Amino acid sequence: MTKDEELPSLIKAISDHEVAGFDGVEDPHASLSGIEAAEIETHSVSISMPLSPLKHKTKRVLFDDDSTNLASAPTTMFYSQPIPKPSALHQAITNGKSAPLPPRIYKLRDKRYDSFKTWSGKLERQLTNLRGGRPRERDSNRVEMGSVPVDRYFDALEGPELDVLRPSEEILLPEDKLWPFLLRFPVSSFGICLGVSSQAIMWKTISSTESTRFLHISPHINQVFWFISIALIAAVAAIYALKLVFYWEAVRREYHHPIRVNFFFAPWIALLFLAMGIPPSINKTLPKPLWYVLMTPIFCLEVKIYGQWMSGGQRRLSKVANPCNHLSVVGNFVGALLGASMGIKEGPIFFFAIGLAHYTVLFVTLYQRLPTNETLPKELHPVFFLFVAAPSVASMAWAKMVGSFDFGSRIAYFIAMFLYLSLAVRVNFFRGIRFSLAWWAYTFPMTGAAIATIRYSSAVDNAVTKTFAVILCLVATLIVAALLVVTVIHAFILGDLFPNDMAIAISERRPKSSTTTRRWYHRRAASSDATVDYYLKFSDPKDADVVETQPAEP
Repeated sequence: MTKDEELPSLIKAISDHEVAGFDGVEDPHASLSGIEAAEIETHSVSISMPLSPLKHKTKRVLFDDDSTNLASAPTTMFYSQPIPKPSALHQAITNGKSAPLPPRIYKLRDKRYDSFKTWSGKLERQLTNLRGGRPRERDSNRVEMGSVPVDRYFDALEGPELDVLRPSEEILLPEDKLWPFLLRFPVSSFGICLGVSSQAIMWKTISSTESTRFLHISPHINQVFWFISIALIAAVAAIYALKLVFYWEAVRREYHHPIRVNFFFAPWIALLFLAMGIPPSINKTLPKPLWYVLMTPIFCLEVKIYGQWMSGGQRRLSKVANPCNHLSVVGNFVGALLGASMGIKEGPIFFFAIGLAHYTVLFVTLYQRLPTNETLPKELHPVFFLFVAAPSVASMAWAKMVGSFDFGSRIAYFIAMFLYLSLAVRVNFFRGIRFSLAWWAYTFPMTGAAIATIRYSSAVDNAVTKTFAVILCLVATLIVAALLVVTVIHAFILGDLFPNDMAIAISERRPKSSTTTRRWYHRRAASSDATVDYYLKFSDPKDADVVETQPAEP
């Protein structure tokens, strides 16, 4: 070999595309277009790693175009190990191109409220199937709602309006956070409408009655209270209508509640108050069909409630008797008073008779509480004033039907005044009571008693009756004003006017007791007959547990 002749290079960098089947792998980009192959070539990187030999093959390698072919020699085959491909998001950031987003992640939500919603459960699944969508799987944590028997309310709840959960009970909704506002808005909120709208009637009576003309009360006060009543009733009714639409199960449970069901009369009674308190400058005569429209829902509710009182099993009156039941009776007398003032004759007498019969039964039942019934809690003391409402309105209704404040009206009026005074003198009866919507039970009966006293002062016109009428009107107005202020403070400043409504979230079944009830009969062999008789005196298991701690007789 001459000096000028250069030896061929032993190693030459060649591209993997120059030799087909290089590295024993076919070209994966052969079937792709030029643009797609270029994009893949840009990002695909492979490095041949010296792995353990897998197979010996005979392969011919070209060193140069002009060089002779070397003899075939056994070579060792190594497979390349590719670097993991970057994520789609990383490639999109590098290339500046959009990349497909990952599957949508739905926000976690608490499904425990779904059972109380209107468009949920079976209906929601049916709509999904009708749209052709994939049927939704039944949630294992979902609770299928059903009717709650009335005895479950008494077993699971306690407090002034059966709204406090007993310690041994569990609820279907979370206790550690505040529920949606509509679930916390009770039907008893209509009690506020009763108190304010009755004030409109009272100030209209003061300004238009001869016995109180000496006060020179302007009729504009009646107009102010009347417009406030309209706004308040519209607001409360709109909110509860939304609850009826979105949380039907909660409304249904309130209707089956032994105490809340009486407040379903409240919106219709409030509308009757609006009709009676309408200012004379707006309308002096109301159309008679209006009375039938307002009394129809009251009649339907009475057919349902009074039928349960007579033969309702667990819903009989002796079982569910409560001062709030007066709301289901007083609507008869309010309707009779409005119908008689509109010139209707038979309808007012019909409702007056129904109200008189059921008020008598309710009055005796509440007065003569059975020994097995629990004592009414202290927070329910304000609703005792509902005893005053029915006879007060009944006296005015009878006077309007017969045309004079005669002996029948005076008997009902004197009963109302005696009940009023017997409650008012008991100062300790109303001390230490936490504020709640039940306090509005003060307002409507007090206002009704004041209006009845004004009517009585017109029949018996003297200084005593006039003074008594002024005092009662002043007390009723101060109570309403004070409760309005306190209600606004608790609603907008303290924010505790509408707490979580435990009454609608109780379970249908009784919880299993975690503790085994202790029995005493195992002591029978070592106890005397006197000790056994001593144990038998106690029907309450709690009392029996206390007795068990006493040492047995030798």
